[in-house]
Amino acid sequence: MPTGFERRYVVGVDIGGTKIEAVLLSDEGAVVSSGRLPARQGGDQVVSDVEALVRQVAGTLFSKLAMIGVGIPGQVNAQTGHVSNVVNLGIGEYDLGSVLQRRLGLPVRVENDVNVAALGAAGIAKAPKKGTTVFLNFGTGLAAGIIIDNRLQHGESGAVGEIGHLPVDPNRFDCPCGQKGCLETVCSGSAVSRLWPYDNPALPGLIAAAQRGERNALEILAKVTHAMGDAVQIVVQLTDPRRIIIGGGMAKTGRPLLDLISREIGTREKHCAFLRNLDIASRLELARLDEPLGAIGAALLCR
Repeated sequence: MPTGFERRYVVGVDIGGTKIEAVLLSDEGAVVSSGRLPARQGGDQVVSDVEALVRQVAGTLFSKLAMIGVGIPGQVNAQTGHVSNVVNLGIGEYDLGSVLQRRLGLPVRVENDVNVAALGAAGIAKAPKKGTTVFLNFGTGLAAGIIIDNRLQHGESGAVGEIGHLPVDPNRFDCPCGQKGCLETVCSGSAVSRLWPYDNPALPGLIAAAQRGERNALEILAKVTHAMGDAVQIVVQLTDPRRIIIGGGMAKTGRPLLDLISREIGTREKHCAFLRNLDIASRLELARLDEPLGAIGAALLCR
């Protein structure tokens, strides 16, 4: 080890609607420590909780921190760290990055929560640095994090990957965004809970009821599966990724979720040589949901 070498650490923070998670990452990418706190409403409360959690997970190594990475729901300006419309936390507009930087005395990078989860999932899965990886988040909402040649994609306004609000679903359910027929109204976790309010979590219960031959369950599962197939096909035909990592709360269903999507894609392939040649099912995999993907991905923002 060279004389004067000083190990540098980074902290990644994942701010959610109900909890805030953080990890301390070493130079080698190992998780040194982790922690979590319940999330409170309001920008100032979020900043106070993030500061406390960063200091907690860093401990005696705080003086060796190089940077902080943060993931948060809502609209995020990754250049300025400004966030808006963080509905679950009661935040309208807030300069999260600059406020945290003043409080902690360290550089801070802020990203959308799905984007940091994409980085975390790709890092844990050891996705290739070259090529395209898509993290498809079937969570409370529906969105995709897109990584091309190891770089997150944002677009002009940061809307890259917001496929949940594509109004292509034939059921034409009302969406809180103001449109009808958004994919998110059928194949997100909140949508499935609304369509099948009899089990918690909803999707495993819906699958089990469909396997028992319950007519209502079969009809609802067909709607959900068709929308999931649309979501996967959209990201494939837009980005042609090498890997599609399925994450979010619905991914806790495990292998049955992949089987549903694969069967839907297989049905479409029977009538379309173009789709058969894409071999979409071979690109699908489940995210490692036993890991704090968002916090790890937020830390990887600093690399």
